[in-house]
Amino acid sequence: MDIQLAHLQTLAAVVRHGSFSRAARERRLTQPAVSMQVRQLERELGLPLLERVGKRTYTTKAGELLLAHAGRAMEELDRGLALVQQLRGIVAGRIRLGTSASFSIYLLPSALRRFRARYPQTELVVVTGNAPEIARAVVANELDVGIVSLPVRERELAVTALYRDELVAIGPPDRRWPRGRRVTAAELAREPLILFEQGATLRRVIDDWFQRGGASPALPMELGNTEAIKKLVESGLGLSVTSWFAAKADVRARRLTAVKLTPPLFRQIGIVLRRDKPQTPVLDAFLRTLDDLRRSLA
Repeated sequence: MDIQLAHLQTLAAVVRHGSFSRAARERRLTQPAVSMQVRQLERELGLPLLERVGKRTYTTKAGELLLAHAGRAMEELDRGLALVQQLRGIVAGRIRLGTSASFSIYLLPSALRRFRARYPQTELVVVTGNAPEIARAVVANELDVGIVSLPVRERELAVTALYRDELVAIGPPDRRWPRGRRVTAAELAREPLILFEQGATLRRVIDDWFQRGGASPALPMELGNTEAIKKLVESGLGLSVTSWFAAKADVRARRLTAVKLTPPLFRQIGIVLRRDKPQTPVLDAFLRTLDDLRRSLA
């Protein structure tokens, strides 16, 4: 039986992204090439490996079994290649990072740019999702490292604090906040609000703050994207509560206004990885880069 490693890596990318097009971008292939490699695997094995449900692609039982075993083999191969490169004084290998869309936009670009500049032989795969999804993927070893809002409940994960994020209220550019004052939950609850969607860790943090303030927003508009929320706030459709790091550029450009909350509201952002995760040169280098980021944010 002739099973090619590249075809297994392509299959794993399709499953990781749930999409042939995203897998094609990661693998630097055309979408037809990705489809052809998966079909060749299926012909070789005599069973379908993937099935499409709606717009997403999932593994069949055969695909799940194949990737469970092939994944371990590919990890060992990657680790071996990285160690061989280390003998040459080169840090090489792949890092699979999971994080939120907002962290990837507002917190991480400078750190990821420095990492790629320092270690050009590495491959960096960034997957976005909410904190519970990322935590589960790290536990399942589908991702190497996660940067998520804390807390996480999985006991298999080691957690390192990265950044203490302050949340603020934001409004359109013509909003006049009381000078020198902070805004309370009761005051905000009387306004039309545009909040992050239910189920996200950030939304739970915000809802807890309103509850502690004895207030409950009436039917807020809900979106799953920080940039979209800011655009709607800018257009005057309502106020919101979001991270200062996500709003500060817009506030300085006078596209938005912002005011602090009372009582102050913070969330902790952390780095998570499996407690038993084997250390490799590329993982060590990436964690050092994140430690540099933590110090710069402090």
